[in-house]
Amino acid sequence: MSTIYSVTQLNNEIKELLDAVPGYRSLLVQGEISNYKAHSSGHHYLTLKDEGASINAVLFRSDAARLKFRLQNGMKVIVRARVSSFPRTGAVQLYLSEVIPDGAGALNLAFEQLKNKLYAEGLFDESRKKPIPSCPRHIALVTSPTGAAVRDMIRILGRRWPLAKVTLYPAQVQGQGAAESIARALGLANAVGEADVILCGRGGGSMEDLWAFNEEVVARAIFSSEIPVISAVGHEPDVTIADFVADLRAPTPSGAAELAVPDRTEYALSVRALHTRLHTAAHKLLQAKGQRLAGLQERLALRTPAHYIAEKRLLLDQMADRLGAALPARLGRESQKLAVLRQRLATAGQGGLHRRRLRFTQAVATLDAISPLRVLARGYAVATKGARGAVVSDARTLKAGDTLRIRFAKGAADCRVTDIREES
Repeated sequence: MSTIYSVTQLNNEIKELLDAVPGYRSLLVQGEISNYKAHSSGHHYLTLKDEGASINAVLFRSDAARLKFRLQNGMKVIVRARVSSFPRTGAVQLYLSEVIPDGAGALNLAFEQLKNKLYAEGLFDESRKKPIPSCPRHIALVTSPTGAAVRDMIRILGRRWPLAKVTLYPAQVQGQGAAESIARALGLANAVGEADVILCGRGGGSMEDLWAFNEEVVARAIFSSEIPVISAVGHEPDVTIADFVADLRAPTPSGAAELAVPDRTEYALSVRALHTRLHTAAHKLLQAKGQRLAGLQERLALRTPAHYIAEKRLLLDQMADRLGAALPARLGRESQKLAVLRQRLATAGQGGLHRRRLRFTQAVATLDAISPLRVLARGYAVATKGARGAVVSDARTLKAGDTLRIRFAKGAADCRVTDIREES
């Protein structure tokens, strides 16, 4: 009798059979993404399809963290995966460990995604780029040790600037693991720290061949380099992410070598021209300084003590002459002023004295007119009473027997009141 399986047993056996096939543990599958969904858990779920079939796939969070671009529907990819089944449903699916863009369209999309991401982070900013030394003494090459690019760069560097030491830091520049190899070589060159500039690149090829220089790990290694980096990838039309991040982009490896060092012949001509300019400038400077020195010597000769004393004596004589001419004239003017002032003073004094005498005479006449003595002189008399001499102007203030003193214009007489009469 045939074995009867439960659904669970069957699904588990299918899973065990699939897991036991060695070729299903790691294989490459090409297809187009559809039904893509990024779960909040960090896992990615999708369907991989071609013209004839489709299969479900899952990319767990730990593997998704290594993605170098964003997945999206319609993207053609090559995935590395193992084939297994999901016991609960029995569905066969792929468990992805790596996803690689497939074809120019997918590569261009991945390129633009990474380019926009790094641009937003500021890795392309001109302000962050390091200057390239004009005459490097030590040059590091990060490239394949067997390619034509390294031979071209070494040849051109030796011809143009043989004074520089060249050190090769070998790197895999194509295929799986190439990006990590380039990043390690850049890190090693920085760790050694002897180079003044790094040339990083390879010869030409397809977009797939050059893809290692579009990887994020290479871009960040270039950006983190403390030594200036010149990118030297492919031919002139080729543009990579490394070109945007590098401190200087060269169109080819040969062009990078030419940009990295000066040409010794041109440099020698430049040195000769600078020597000529320096000689001419020094001659003009010495000539100008000589003329100035001669002028200073002439001025110094005019500043001897004897010359100084002679100048001061001449100045003193001139001042004495001016003083001698000015003093008599000044004295004459002041004498005239003094005479005028004396005349004005005399005139003013006589006029004032006359006016004062006239006012005094008038005042005396006025006082004389109102003087009591003048009244007495006309026959009147003044009667006073008592020790204090109070003037008596009213007879009613008297009584018989009072003693009075009568003052006349000349002299006075004492008398006694015998009778009092009131008269109106």
